[in-house]
Amino acid sequence: MREGCYFNESFLVTCNDPNSDFPKPFLNRSNIQITSISLKGQLRVLQPISKDCYSRNGTRTFYLPSSIDVPFGFKVNNTANNFIVIGCDTSALVTWSLRDNIYYETECLSLCDNKDDLVDDSCSGLGCCKIPIPKQVLAVEVTLESFDNFTDVSNFNNCSYGFLAEESEFTLSARSLSSLRNVEMLPMVVDWAVGEETCEAARNNISNYACKSKNSECYEPKNGYGYRCRCQEGYEGNPYLYDGCNDIDECKDQSLNNCEKKCENTAGGFSCLCPKGYHGDGKKDGRGCSPGQLLVFKVSTGY
Repeated sequence: MREGCYFNESFLVTCNDPNSDFPKPFLNRSNIQITSISLKGQLRVLQPISKDCYSRNGTRTFYLPSSIDVPFGFKVNNTANNFIVIGCDTSALVTWSLRDNIYYETECLSLCDNKDDLVDDSCSGLGCCKIPIPKQVLAVEVTLESFDNFTDVSNFNNCSYGFLAEESEFTLSARSLSSLRNVEMLPMVVDWAVGEETCEAARNNISNYACKSKNSECYEPKNGYGYRCRCQEGYEGNPYLYDGCNDIDECKDQSLNNCEKKCENTAGGFSCLCPKGYHGDGKKDGRGCSPGQLLVFKVSTGY
């Protein structure tokens, strides 16, 4: 990505090998590989799995700790992700790093006597342990340990796995004890925001204010600091670009309007009208459009 195409250094996207036929995008010269970017303030990225494996006699044969450290302006999403541990002789220590040099640790234990202890889509400590993600996490470090080096369960499980992952993208089953052996990366959701200012403070610095479109508005995310931009109601597009938010023509899509007879598009909205000879508010969920009544005056004479 060339200079001038990103808001600041935090939002720089680089490729691992730009000369490759299939270059991979990474976040701000980090090891965080990007798979998708959303204007709603989220990135989907791939992150490595921690692994700890042993031979049948209890000798460690492979150990791979993992960590993730997101750049300034980004946070690990605390609602879409979970930290998950898989294994039948496993202890995982997770170190969470927050802003202002705040650190704390969480331990997750996963034990079982046989592979039938694992229940599909269940993660309550039998072969699988799951813990939620705190808010405003900037970095995560995972350390795996075994109680007995898998000597009691080596006939069906000899590895531990620990990872942060998007919950909707990972399905637990008894096969997970072995299927994760060849998996190196799993998807995770990262939140992004602009800087650390509130909307009020950002508006006072108009030259650096990110909400460029005149039909955009600023809002503050729940997970962390900074602000984001979105198109005002009735508009769609990219609020970070001049003229990036364009009017939605609700009249072209019946699912976007509640007009019974006639729809008229307006800037940022629409109006429901009744045709000539009808009266009402023109709305399906209102008074609709009713035919006008012809008034007949009867003149009578008396004798």
